[in-house]
Amino acid sequence: MMYDWANSAYSVIITTAVFPIFYKSVASGAGVSNADSTAYLGYAVAIATFILAMIGPILGSIADYEGLKKKFFFFFFIVGSLSTLSLAFVPDGNWILLLMVYTITAVGFHGANIFYDAFLVDVTSAHRMDNISARGFGLGYIGSAIPFIISIAIILLADSGTLPISMTFATKLAFVITAIWWITFTLPMLKNVIQIHSVPRESSIIVGSFKRLGSTFKDIRKYRHVFLFLIAYFFYIDGVGTIISMSTAYGTDLGISATTLLIVLLMTQIVAAPFAVIYGRLSDKFTGKKMLYVGIVVYIIVCIYAFFMKNELDFWILAMLVATSQGGIQSLSRSYFAKLVPKEKSNEFFGFYNIFGKFASVMGPLLLGVTTQLTGSSSYGVFSLVLLFIVGGVILKFVPEQDVKVV
Repeated sequence: MMYDWANSAYSVIITTAVFPIFYKSVASGAGVSNADSTAYLGYAVAIATFILAMIGPILGSIADYEGLKKKFFFFFFIVGSLSTLSLAFVPDGNWILLLMVYTITAVGFHGANIFYDAFLVDVTSAHRMDNISARGFGLGYIGSAIPFIISIAIILLADSGTLPISMTFATKLAFVITAIWWITFTLPMLKNVIQIHSVPRESSIIVGSFKRLGSTFKDIRKYRHVFLFLIAYFFYIDGVGTIISMSTAYGTDLGISATTLLIVLLMTQIVAAPFAVIYGRLSDKFTGKKMLYVGIVVYIIVCIYAFFMKNELDFWILAMLVATSQGGIQSLSRSYFAKLVPKEKSNEFFGFYNIFGKFASVMGPLLLGVTTQLTGSSSYGVFSLVLLFIVGGVILKFVPEQDVKVV
């Protein structure tokens, strides 16, 4: 759970808040239109997630071998955290290089999460997974709020002239703070968490990994409920991820100030923390599937409301709606899936979990980006995401109400 505390700083500062605002400012200064810069950010997210979608199941299958899960986790963690630090050293005004480095940070961040999520089967029992996963997300929201507050304070003090530094330098300090926070609080994970469930080592782990992947596809009927859930997840998590990664760019297009965006996003983190835990507790009473439906309905309302959003108050209302379900829908998806898969093949299956989620994240930003460019309005791009939640909800209906465990 401490890794949720550690890496959530990246989620809010780099994915959602400070970086998109900074990028939009740099791109605008270079003469790129608002609609185009939003679309290019969507394309960068799509490229990063496409890379992960390609390598996720393969690396996951290899990591199922004894002792390899943490090594893969460490590699992607290092790539993500050091490239995040590198954002501070991109030359001023170079928006293309900024997007390239950002793409690398996204590969590292999401790549590490493949193996981190798969560790869920190693650290708790099946009946506690919903609560542990939800508490991890809740702890992450609290943990991310601390470096976010520090970063906002530095940026606002620089903007007011209280600190004798430029806004650009203040923003780059936020990137440094994010990397240091991420690295520091990952140490407990690296020191204490061990891989319990694994596949015995073979003479050729790469050949063996491909054979096991082939066997999984061959016996796909055996894992019918797993893949049915993944198809539903593919659609609804697409909308969730796109809204998270593109929200500040959308707010900027609507003319909302950077200061307001940062404050709203901070409050979103604070409100989201208890709601993530509430989702976990309610899943014990109403089942995880029903709570996933609650989250899907809330997000449909978000997309519709966003289409008609006109002022700052509307953005506040929208952000609070997202805060009620953002952590819940993600944490319950993770734990629901963890209970479905065979523990000794958790990395392989979380590789599939990643590929479905990341392919969805390719489609979502592309859908938003293309719709925005065709219509010249970000509102139509966000509204188009409603379709993804509806399709995901319909497919989820065919996943068993009770958790089906594959032995």
